[in-house]
Amino acid sequence: MFIQAPLAAIPQGSTAFDWLWWIPLLPLAASAVCGILHFLTLRQREAQNPRPKAAHGAHADHGAAHGHAEHAHAEHAAHGHDDHGDHGHAKVPAGIGALAPIVAVLSMAGALFLSIKGFLELRGLDEGARVLRSSAWDWINAGSLSIDVSMHLDPLSSVMTLVVTGIGSLIFLYASGYMKGDAGYAKFFAYLSLFAFSMLMLVLSSSMLGLFVGWEGVGLCSYLLIGFWYEKGWPADAGQKAFVMNRIGDACFLIGTFILVKVFGSLDMAAIAAGVPGALVDGLATPELFAAGLLLFGGACGKSAQLPLFTWLPDAMAGPTPVSALIHAATMVTAGVYLVVRLNPLFAASPQLLAIIGVVAALTAFIAGSTALVQRDIKKVLAYSTVSQLGYMFLGLASGAWAAAIFHLVTHAFFKALLFLGAGSVIHGMHEEQDMHKMGGLKKHMPATFMTFMCGAAALSGLPLMSGFFSKDEILAHTFAHGGLYSALWIVGIITAAMTAYYTWRMVALTFFGEERFDKNKVHVHESPAVMTLPLWILAVLSVLGGVLGLPIVFHAPHLLADWLQPVTKSGTAILAAHGTHEMSHALEWTLLGVGALVALVFAHRGFHIHKRGVAFDQGFEKNRKWTAAFLTDAWTIDTKYTRLIVGPIKLFAFIIAVVVDQFAIDGLVNGVAALARDLGGRWRRLNDGHIATYGLWMGAFTAVIALLFLWKS
Repeated sequence: MFIQAPLAAIPQGSTAFDWLWWIPLLPLAASAVCGILHFLTLRQREAQNPRPKAAHGAHADHGAAHGHAEHAHAEHAAHGHDDHGDHGHAKVPAGIGALAPIVAVLSMAGALFLSIKGFLELRGLDEGARVLRSSAWDWINAGSLSIDVSMHLDPLSSVMTLVVTGIGSLIFLYASGYMKGDAGYAKFFAYLSLFAFSMLMLVLSSSMLGLFVGWEGVGLCSYLLIGFWYEKGWPADAGQKAFVMNRIGDACFLIGTFILVKVFGSLDMAAIAAGVPGALVDGLATPELFAAGLLLFGGACGKSAQLPLFTWLPDAMAGPTPVSALIHAATMVTAGVYLVVRLNPLFAASPQLLAIIGVVAALTAFIAGSTALVQRDIKKVLAYSTVSQLGYMFLGLASGAWAAAIFHLVTHAFFKALLFLGAGSVIHGMHEEQDMHKMGGLKKHMPATFMTFMCGAAALSGLPLMSGFFSKDEILAHTFAHGGLYSALWIVGIITAAMTAYYTWRMVALTFFGEERFDKNKVHVHESPAVMTLPLWILAVLSVLGGVLGLPIVFHAPHLLADWLQPVTKSGTAILAAHGTHEMSHALEWTLLGVGALVALVFAHRGFHIHKRGVAFDQGFEKNRKWTAAFLTDAWTIDTKYTRLIVGPIKLFAFIIAVVVDQFAIDGLVNGVAALARDLGGRWRRLNDGHIATYGLWMGAFTAVIALLFLWKS
């Protein structure tokens, strides 16, 4: 089956919009400049601290080894690395590398300015014509398949660019203070800027192939940034884990993309979305379209950390806290949600596929939410919370609430960036302590961090009128309206919402309230500098007021985000409507809002008051319910089972191939043949030693043998 994607659906590019290229190119240029600054910084340090020259070769080797050890130790100390800390206070002079954060922040500010410019230009166009496109050249031209290199800005990509550049700018500014004194200061901003470039390429590319370039780019940068402090060992392992698990999803993505090429003869996403209605049979997806959608969702599971590929994301907190904020809030994990919304007609055409997505999303949200209940590391609580909230976004997609999913993506970017950066401020003020059981009473020591963190916690837990309340409850309302299987998914969503409110305010209570559980003689808690608290205040305002982007219909106010995204989502919505509409009365919607608010308030109150006096409840739970505590702490032992059932056997198989088969069998055979030939050659060589006596002996021996054979035959 081949259905030519309608070429008319591909917007025409214009040189008038070539400035769109500067949105991703500014961070790319900043990455290159920061890389050069890092190289110059290393040269500067080498000139200031030359290594002593040794007189003899052996001494030189010893001196080089000693110098390398000293360098490694200096970097280790500069990072403040221990087994649990996030970042140290030992300072290394930045030198010319001090310019790196300036370059990086200015590049992101420039990209943000251009994103705002694009948004304003789109607003000035008619709803059906809100597309800005700049085509540079034909990338691939193979017969009927033609792929150009284009930047495509429409309502969906404009929302994503504003989130990436806006939140990214604040994280970059925060990182300039947080990472100050790190030995890899300039290198860090080179990686961070490359990350921003990759994400912007992902959301602005017009084709699946261009999107895949950004898709792979964010995967590479996650590996580099999660393992940034590779000297500690476990961050390097976490980076490798993220890289490998994402490759599994990426393989699914590629196969799904190949199917789309086979069906539509195009990789332009606008053409594919427009071609889906013509490819349906009786209004439903064909097996090929179902397979393509399922495989693309597999790719989304890798990038957006859904079951079974979610275990890499909690380990991503091994990187510096600004990295955690960037990955968990504004960039990589949102890629899967963006992909599904971008191709919403493809997914809308298969109710079975949406049901699969809904089940996976609900299970992911529940498992991650329950795991967050017992974590002691403040960053791990937030990491599992991100996995859970991503489950909510995919639950919204499964119910066809495309705008609601993007709404929650935006509000989550606000409050999760705030909470991660707030956690980083706490870690910074606590001299690298991340265990909440060793905190307590920090609100009087860190008032700015405390007040902003409270705003983020209120939004995450879904307290009434906070941004998270509106976006989360809109998803749950759409899920409830579907009925059937989705009623069960709604129940799971409500239970997860209760757990979210509980673990959020448990985190607040253990960190900022109760008695001080740290040694005041060793830990001198202090507030973070203004360069770190300013982004917190901005994000706090967005977390509180972000709900205005999507007020419920019963408030008799426009849903700004849904109206803005309507040109992108209308095709998928129309396909869903053909299968039946799911309307809610105002009374039912008010009831669902009331249930959501009541659940959030009750469990937030309980989580806070149980833990505000200290760690007694946690200790009692760990003592009296050891199996349950261990089960939840280990994320339902999913990662452990992966290690035992998949990673372990693969390592054993690799060992057998490398040692038994390769070294023993293959190398042994080859080396044995060579040794045999060498031995035979040596023996034959000894026969030709040039002595007459030796030749006479051999001639006599051969004569005797011939004589015996002659006599035997006769």
